[in-house]
Amino acid sequence: MDAAAHAARSIFLRILSLFLVILVSACTTQSVMQTSVRPLQSEKYAAIVVDANTGRVLFEKNSRDARYPASLTKMMTLYLLFEALDAGRVSLDTQIPVSAYAAKRPPSKIGFKPGQTINVRSTILALAVRSANDVAAAVGEFLGGSEERFAAMMTAKARALGMQSTTFRNASGLPDEGQRTTAHDMAILGMALRRHFPHHYHYFSNREFTFAGKVIRGHNNLLGKVVGADGLKTGYIRASGFNLVTSVGRGGRRIVAVVMGGETAKSRDAHMEELIELYLPKATPAGV
Repeated sequence: MDAAAHAARSIFLRILSLFLVILVSACTTQSVMQTSVRPLQSEKYAAIVVDANTGRVLFEKNSRDARYPASLTKMMTLYLLFEALDAGRVSLDTQIPVSAYAAKRPPSKIGFKPGQTINVRSTILALAVRSANDVAAAVGEFLGGSEERFAAMMTAKARALGMQSTTFRNASGLPDEGQRTTAHDMAILGMALRRHFPHHYHYFSNREFTFAGKVIRGHNNLLGKVVGADGLKTGYIRASGFNLVTSVGRGGRRIVAVVMGGETAKSRDAHMEELIELYLPKATPAGV
């Protein structure tokens, strides 16, 4: 090979090498774009996506930082109510009295007068669908003797489930400086509800229910919109921002995802949809 041909070949190889580097860089950049999610721009933001079949964390951001649960709290209130049902301490027809204290809880609420009652089946729907604070307080008093004692029972159950960073102070999630949790712990609770109470889990899929002749609609806008979404719970107080725990299953894959600290319900829901569509395909199908 003469000098000119050798020089030409060297130039060709360098150009080819540079082309390959550019091509690989482009593919890598595209891959990152396809597998990354832009966090919500909020100091209250926290999120996690867990493969419900394996427990593998598919995504997390600030997932172990302390946050206010708001009405995600009612997931634990329902957990203890489901336990009472399964233990035979109450039935779906059991009437729960509403005290003056419970009736005075601020919205969201059903709007009871002191001395009225609500059966357990309607109670579950009022908590899961409407996130009724008056009903949550009534459950706390009924099962715990007082809401304060019930909150201690909730915290003890949280520890038993592995929710080491959660403390409950009331049954509703209404503002309390001492009531804290994490996105990680809320994912544990969401998975525990489905795993331990599959026969009660259907309540979380309801978008509305009828009570005292009135149709009462819920707050979970992903139900009926996102394919495979079947619950669990929304939540909001000013200190927490807009929170959401969602369970989604398709084709044998299932995830539980938590988003906390949204500036609006709309932005929270949009971010949750983004997480679902990106990470559900990465979950392991059941039985694999």
